[in-house]
Formats: sequence, C-alpha cells, structure tokens
Amino acid sequence: MHIEILGTVSVTVGGHEREIRANKVRAMFATLALEPGRAISHLELADELWSGQPLGNVHNALQAHAARLRKILDGPSQERADGTVLRAVHNGYVLDIPRESVDGNRFLDLAARGSAALRRDPYRALELLESGLRLWRGPALLDAGDGLRCRAAAALFDERRLTMWEDLITARLAVGDVRQAAAELRRLVAQHPLNEHFCAQLMMALYRSGRQGEALTLYHRTRHRLDEELGVQPGLPLQQRYAEILAQDPALTLTGVSRPSAIGQIA
Repeated sequence: MHIEILGTVSVTVGGHEREIRANKVRAMFATLALEPGRAISHLELADELWSGQPLGNVHNALQAHAARLRKILDGPSQERADGTVLRAVHNGYVLDIPRESVDGNRFLDLAARGSAALRRDPYRALELLESGLRLWRGPALLDAGDGLRCRAAAALFDERRLTMWEDLITARLAVGDVRQAAAELRRLVAQHPLNEHFCAQLMMALYRSGRQGEALTLYHRTRHRLDEELGVQPGLPLQQRYAEILAQDPALTLTGVSRPSAIGQIA
C-alpha cells in the first residue's frame, strides 16, 4: 500500500489507485495516515472531522466512515491475518501500515538525511534532497478538509519543504552549480519575496556569476519591501551578505568540492 498526502490525498493498493470520494472519509483517512501505527481516539477523530460541531452519535458516524474506508483499503492483495489495515481499537482506530508507506514520512526522512549530508558530502545531499522534493504533487493534504490536525500538518510540511529548498540550494552552490541555483532561486524569491535566506542565496549566486550589480539591486529591493510591508530592516545575515559583496570578500569565492568516486544509492 502506498499513501500520498503531499498533494491531494490518495492511496494505491496492489498497484491500483483507489478513489476516496467522500470528504469525511478522506479526512478520516488522512488523519490516520499522518500517524500510521498509532491509535487515534474517537474524540480526536471527531474533533478533526466535525471541528467541535454537535453530533448525535459520534461512535456510529465514525463506524460508518470506517466501514466505507475498509472497502477502499482492503482487497484480494491484502494478505493479513485480520483481513484489514484499518483496525478498531479501544475507543479509536489505527491504520496498521509501515511508516514508510506514506510519502510524507519518506519526504521527512530524505530531508533529514540530506541536511545531515550537506557538510561532508554535498553531492550526496543533492541526490537525497532532490528525491524528497520530487515527491510533492501540490500543496500538502490539499483535500483533507479543514480540521486543525491536517491543517497544522500541512503547514509543517510546507515549512519543511522551504527548508529543504534552502538546503538544496546550499548544496548546489557548494558543488559549483551556480546557474541551476540561480534559476531555482529566482522562482523561489518571486514566490517568497520576504524570505531573507532565499534572497541571500540568490545574491551569492549572482555574485559568483559575475553580476555584482544585480546582487546589490536585489538587496535594496528586498530591504525596501521588508520596510514597506513589515516595517522592519533586513536581518543581520542578509546585511552581512550585502557588506561582503560590496567588499568583494574572498570568502564568497567558491573553493570547490570534489565529487566522491562512489555515491551511494538512495535507500
């Protein structure tokens, strides 16, 4: 079974994608998929699906949704002694699947491994981070409803995705792939104009491309926007990047990183 939450919520069983049409059933499935192997109580599920709205019989409503979900998840390819991956437990339900069956968990694992590899092996970091970002198909948990748990998870995934892009650009700059870094950063800066880290990275990429004037112009444009929209000045790291470029600091010059003779496969 493969579950995707980095975009619309979907599930593939035995190589075939199963459609989850009902909104509440999909929201229940997404909530359980966020923490596979952990029992989610009836109360937690009710809060997520109905956001505190009064409901006659929560237990019966959840039982009906669970029955519909089992019909979607269980099939001839499910070789389990108990016959289902969705188990009823005391006062709740658990989605009994491996953690790695959910693309969101694979993404978080790749993000952590890529970040850890940045300093010692930026080429390896590139492989890991690119693999993680390729898992995305749109905004996380796009059709999982408006429940607090799924919305909070979506926000955390989106934040981690931005951090992963920062790490990916750092790796690109470390290996000297300035052109690709600059192309990606232009898009990221356009999408997140108040993100000072992306601005500092693009300034670096422009400077290393021999476009010092563009790097300085970008700083002033960002400074003006921060002042106009938020009433603040750039943070110290961005100010330092501006001063380094003005001074043509030798530390901005790429020192070069050798590619290892053998790069491990992504597991």
